[in-house]
Amino acid sequence: MDLRPFAVATDAATVASWPANADEVALWCGLGDFPVPARVVAGWQLDEDVRGQVLASGERLLGYGEVWCDEEEDEAELARVIVPSDARGRGVGRRLVRSLAGLALRVGYTEIFMRVHPRNAAALRCYRGAGFRPVDPALAAEWNAPQPVSYVWLRHAGE
Repeated sequence: MDLRPFAVATDAATVASWPANADEVALWCGLGDFPVPARVVAGWQLDEDVRGQVLASGERLLGYGEVWCDEEEDEAELARVIVPSDARGRGVGRRLVRSLAGLALRVGYTEIFMRVHPRNAAALRCYRGAGFRPVDPALAAEWNAPQPVSYVWLRHAGE
C-alpha cells in the first residue's frame, strides 16, 4: 500500500461513495448531506493548506485523508480520514493515519493533531493504535469552544 496525492479527476467520486449513510457522513466530515457529492470532496482540495492523500494498493483506493498545514501555528491536523467499509477492521485505517502523520513529519511539522467526533468509537480506537493520545482536557475545552460539537482532540505521540 502506498500513500499518494489525491487526484481530483479520478478519486473524488470513489471517496465520495464510501459513506454508507448520513450518520457516517456526519462522523466523517461534519456534513448533513447524504450522499456526499463528488464535487464537494474535489472542492476540499482547493484550499492551499490542505494536502489530500489516498492510500492505494495498485489501482484500488483503500483510504482517504488530509493533512491540514498551519504555517502560522507550526502544526498540522489530520482530517477527513475515511476507509471504505470493505477495508475496515484490517489495519488499513491505522496504516493510513500513520502514513499521513509521516507525511506531516517529513514536511517539517512536529505538532500533529486530530479531532474526532465523540461518537466515532472505531475511529478513536484506530487513531490511538496509530500513535495518537488525548490532549490535555483544558486544551481540548479551549479548542472545542467554537466547535459545533465537543470533539475528542488527539496529539501525535511521536512514535
